[in-house]
Amino acid sequence: MKVVDSRKVEKSRLILVVEDVYETRAGIDTLLKVNGYRVALASAEEEAINSTRPERPDLILVSGSALPDNVLVKVDRIRKEAAVGDEVPVVVFCAHDIPEGEEVVIGGNVYLTNPDNFNQLRSLVARLLPEVVVDVTHEGRADTGIL
Repeated sequence: MKVVDSRKVEKSRLILVVEDVYETRAGIDTLLKVNGYRVALASAEEEAINSTRPERPDLILVSGSALPDNVLVKVDRIRKEAAVGDEVPVVVFCAHDIPEGEEVVIGGNVYLTNPDNFNQLRSLVARLLPEVVVDVTHEGRADTGIL
């Protein structure tokens, strides 16, 4: 957490990354942590579902190495089994049917993208996750607000 002013503290957002390739998962983990996010990593659906139990993620990034329809089934299953509603954005990396560097919103707070670099991914995540500030001025009770 970082101090925004003497009474407010910025709370890091939690991003769940579901990616089966270790090298890609590690690279995304590093990128997100350097940008101030907390990260939960999963290599498969079951692991992703289990990792949402201690704390609900603010955003889910899912690898779309399969065809988009199959990935969307995976996304629906993760949301249903983990009791994560549509209010949590899901970003699917998808190399099929989407030109490099493009992004497609398909509804239900699900985004398909084929980022051509980490800067595009960083920008998308920042746009979907506004900063959250915890106001600690009320006699030790924390009230949250979005900047």
